[in-house]
Amino acid sequence: MTSPSKARTALTALREDLSGEVFAPGDAGYDEARTVFNALVDRHPAVIARCADVADVVRAVRFGRELDLHIAVRGGGHGMSGAAVGDGALVVDLRRMHRVTVDPADEAVRVEGGTTMSRLDRAAQPYGLATTGCRESSTGVAGFVLGGGTGWLDRAFGLAVDNLIGVELVSADAERVHANADENPELFWALHGGGGNFGVATALTLELHELPEFAVALLLYRPESGPRVVRAFREILTTGPDEAGGAVLYLTGPPARYVPEQLVGRPLCAALLTYAGREEHLRRLAEPLLALPHEAQLVGAVPYADAQCLLDAAPGMRTHWSAECPSGLPDELVDVFCARAGALPVPSGSRHVLFPQGGAVAAGPRGFPVPFRDAPWLVHPFGSWADPADDERCTAWVRAALADVRPWSTGAACLNLIGDEGPERVRAGLGAGNILRLEKIKRRWDPDNVFRFDRNVRPV
Repeated sequence: MTSPSKARTALTALREDLSGEVFAPGDAGYDEARTVFNALVDRHPAVIARCADVADVVRAVRFGRELDLHIAVRGGGHGMSGAAVGDGALVVDLRRMHRVTVDPADEAVRVEGGTTMSRLDRAAQPYGLATTGCRESSTGVAGFVLGGGTGWLDRAFGLAVDNLIGVELVSADAERVHANADENPELFWALHGGGGNFGVATALTLELHELPEFAVALLLYRPESGPRVVRAFREILTTGPDEAGGAVLYLTGPPARYVPEQLVGRPLCAALLTYAGREEHLRRLAEPLLALPHEAQLVGAVPYADAQCLLDAAPGMRTHWSAECPSGLPDELVDVFCARAGALPVPSGSRHVLFPQGGAVAAGPRGFPVPFRDAPWLVHPFGSWADPADDERCTAWVRAALADVRPWSTGAACLNLIGDEGPERVRAGLGAGNILRLEKIKRRWDPDNVFRFDRNVRPV
């Protein structure tokens, strides 16, 4: 155990050496620095190092190793489990490191480890370029990509991790490392789904794709119309082109510009059809949804970076969510999904969501540890509420929604969309056949399991 005098001396040196900021319990700004997206998470790190550059990250990791601290890494801080902070840990906070560099000639982009999705989307948009991004604009790019990454563009361009060209990492030994197809290829493989188990990702390079136009059809229905809406959406996505994506979701009408005042606060079923292409093509695809009686609609061309913000959840809420990967969407499952939405906690920010996969997701590289790509659909119950008195009611609803879908599940898990659900779910997210290989890579790069907060792979 580190002596208090050694800890004080090391902390003083870190404050002097870091270009960024250092927060310890009792410091002004400490409570803000330890707050993450999920208000259910209330953890007290030993030290938070808000790094300004890679040199700061190296200094911070050395400090953590000197004091035998476990290390959590904060990018966007969106993970439901709160892996960005840990009790008694060192938090390497990357939020000041958010530079985005677009290379339009090579159709690639380099993002620093604290970059949020919105910064990436808006930097690439003037060039008519985009890559698969998270459906929440304030999500951190690094955690999203390294966990697999599904979004509105995944059927067209593949999972986010399929577009990963290279990673710049600070290892558990505080060494700067590059990983790509040619340099440290085993580590590069592990980063395709293995998340933050192997070091601090200080920058990622991603492939970009041409996206000169993007269009959406967002329609709001009475909740009793849900089964017909889901079946129509299923037909569109099953037979339509890979450029089509979207979701069907049940929600409480939010105070948003696309929601008429009389629908705010009311239970609704919504269909969001997205299209990586021209509005006229979207409108033809959306005809079956438009033909169903609906309460409101928003149909047209939308800048992709703006579309990414359409369903942003409010920060500072208490949240609990998870996901299952059904092997198909038979009518019986449609009815079960819609019936559970009838118990959706209202009023709240909770949602019951159905995402399509297939297309470039299913056609992507088979060898990476992201087995959920084989499922044609994702069911994602998302609980979000403000009152602590609703904790049990809302978390119980999420658990019940998962249990509903489990009879149809492939057994895989999408790690981006689940919290801390135990080692078996981590195995389901990475693939049982990949675990030993991942454990050997973990032993090579983090034998002491310093980076243990993000869906931990233990070193063999």
